[in-house]
Amino acid sequence: MLWQNSSNRELPDYVGGREWILPGKDFVPAYRHLYETDPSVFEQRREWALSLLESCTVCPRLCKVNRMENRHGVCRSGRYAAVCSAFPHLGEEDGLRGWMGSGTIFFSYCNLKCVFCQNHELSWRGQGSVHDAGELARLMLSLQEQGCHNINFVTPEHVVPQIMEALPLAIEMGLRVPIVYNTSAYDSMDSLELMDGIVDIYMPDFKYWDSEKSRIYLGAADYSEVARSALREMYRQVGSLRFDEKGLAKRGLLVRHLVMPGETGDARNIFRFLARDISHDTWVNIMDQYQPDGMVLRKPERYGPINRGISSREYQDACLAAKEEGLYRFDTRR
Repeated sequence: MLWQNSSNRELPDYVGGREWILPGKDFVPAYRHLYETDPSVFEQRREWALSLLESCTVCPRLCKVNRMENRHGVCRSGRYAAVCSAFPHLGEEDGLRGWMGSGTIFFSYCNLKCVFCQNHELSWRGQGSVHDAGELARLMLSLQEQGCHNINFVTPEHVVPQIMEALPLAIEMGLRVPIVYNTSAYDSMDSLELMDGIVDIYMPDFKYWDSEKSRIYLGAADYSEVARSALREMYRQVGSLRFDEKGLAKRGLLVRHLVMPGETGDARNIFRFLARDISHDTWVNIMDQYQPDGMVLRKPERYGPINRGISSREYQDACLAAKEEGLYRFDTRR
């Protein structure tokens, strides 16, 4: 359902109570507050971020190639970020899309190798074009000018330095909407430290708990360990998800979990971690749209266990597991 832009509308059910409300008219995005307090921080972080590219440790792959010389590691990205698309997205969670859309910037390539990726044309093949800092900043402003409620960086794990290079330019041009960091959760502590005080909403996926399945299906056996550390840091920075009076998400942690075939037990471990190690107030989108795609369709004999959609029972069991583990704030859509 798309919302009406009305100040007297009832709050959405998922907001969960007045304690999760931030006054919209008084809200200042984290990065603007930081910039107005001490703009020199952005120059310091930009220099540090770009230095990470010289022997790349931007993500947990630690490829240590010199991306400043356009050399490529696992993510296949060089000096500049490539962007596949940028548009007002009306298919994101209700609190992000609102009535004018979430300003999504889909970065090309990815530091994970999810064999089931539904965006494999951009994540594996790198569909898109290179953007320098100025062009990336102008993309942000264009989305704001179209009325988007936020700037939504999609798969930014490998291009955090490029974001840090572009963001001060965007701020100087007048950027003023919240920033959403929409990630696989395969993030390094360096990158998350760079984003501290800049990101308003962290939106990580938590894909798999089991290390062997992470190795097979994501190409990263350490995925769950890295994701757990990343989520702890994200929560430390922004806390639980909060909204304004109109139901727009303004600040906090929003976790997605895509239910996978035969993985209710894996999902339960993820939900237990969220409830016990992060917060039982964690806002979770339990997603039911998995269908085989990408490499799963190309090599079905190799990825047989996930070469099918999920059943209604599997989805219901995952939702029940989340509730039994103590979570209670969920997305209302299926």
